[in-house]
Amino acid sequence: MTKNTVGALQLGSHADGKAATLDAILGYGDDIAASGAALIVMPEALLGGYPKGETFGTYLGYRLPEGREAFARYFDNAIDVPGAETEALAALSERTNCSLVVGVIERSGATLYCTALFFTPEAGLAAKHRKLMPTGAERLIWGQGDGSTLSAVETAAGRIGAAICWENHMPLLRTAMYAKRLDIWCAPTVDDRDIWQSTMRHIAHEGRCFLIGACQVRPSPAELGVASNGWAADRPHIRGGSVIVGPLGDVLAGPLFDEPGLLTVEIDRRELVKARYDFDVVGHYSRPDIFSLSVDEAARSSVTFHKDSE
Repeated sequence: MTKNTVGALQLGSHADGKAATLDAILGYGDDIAASGAALIVMPEALLGGYPKGETFGTYLGYRLPEGREAFARYFDNAIDVPGAETEALAALSERTNCSLVVGVIERSGATLYCTALFFTPEAGLAAKHRKLMPTGAERLIWGQGDGSTLSAVETAAGRIGAAICWENHMPLLRTAMYAKRLDIWCAPTVDDRDIWQSTMRHIAHEGRCFLIGACQVRPSPAELGVASNGWAADRPHIRGGSVIVGPLGDVLAGPLFDEPGLLTVEIDRRELVKARYDFDVVGHYSRPDIFSLSVDEAARSSVTFHKDSE
């Protein structure tokens, strides 16, 4: 079967933390099942939160004690992979017969990663992708992923992979993921700007793939009762913009702004071959005699232990 319903679930991290956010996700279970979707993509950092406007008490050359306290609270709100939250999401995937891509903040030792988790009804937690390059001040609080999590996962909706937020701006990452022959490009984000819609349409058109962009939606500082820190107090922190795009760059659903919701559309993977007829970026339109890309997919660790062979 080449036709499937796919979607983006647009919502924001709950102010009360990961347990309340997980409850909100699970609360969409009936809607996901009723939609008949084979794949649903959720936003970046949904479980664990995107602390927009937080400084973590950091100034060039020094950090304040209250910033360390803020980071400790943020660390406590992150999740273990695997852990109780991933078990609940795996159960949701199985119950709805729908594969899920969920943005989380993942704990590993004392380091946090911005991660996209992949769930399938058959395998549960099937894979993950850690954001390779946190953007700007995100580098204070998140570690860098390595090539071992450039995942591509087979689902009922097709072969999927993910790039998180501004990873989508990295040309070499895009090329590597195109080479994995993705049918559906998943883009969890918190970028709600108009220009982001152009990026989503460009990637779908360049990669000749379907694209699902899922963005958080988060109220203004005034509504949240938090300091604005230079942000307009009545301006939404994140206004959404989830969108689904076809392989010729045409918008199939959305963008959805200023409210949570489930955005779905039926796609037909036969359209991929038609779209690649005149442009296959890693196939007949490439020039391997001139250009090449080497991708290191090895897991990297700062400490490796060896024992002498006996």
